[in-house]
Amino acid sequence: MAKTNYESVVVLTPVLSEKMMQEAVLSFEKLITENGGELIHKENWGLTKMAYPIQKKTTGFYQIFEFAAEPDAEIVDKLELAYRRDEQVLRYLCIKLDKHAAKYNERRRNGEFNKPKVKETAAPEAAKPAPKPAPVAKAEPTTSNEEV
Repeated sequence: MAKTNYESVVVLTPVLSEKMMQEAVLSFEKLITENGGELIHKENWGLTKMAYPIQKKTTGFYQIFEFAAEPDAEIVDKLELAYRRDEQVLRYLCIKLDKHAAKYNERRRNGEFNKPKVKETAAPEAAKPAPKPAPVAKAEPTTSNEEV
């Protein structure tokens, strides 16, 4: 049976040291691999500002895991239970990826979306600055008591 792709985003508390954050990430990776999951990609976004405060904290360490597992495996349940029990986790989200999202993530990992845009050679006339428009004369304001 084909494996199902999942993605999990975790926001860890910003008061962690670098070592403590790495230990937490390693424990989640270990949990994924020990329960039959295959870690496809992990990405550390680092300390990022959140949209709204959580537990009076405005920033958090973002970590993303993309992994594959058997569809009937209870890996997501075990992972979410570990997230709920860990005091270092502010928020988490686990989603099942469809074939389009999995393809998009693969393309993003390969750098297809980060390529610099190719500059087109412009015609010499297009390089000239456009002439400034003529100033518009302002009309005198009229009072409402005047008869027309």
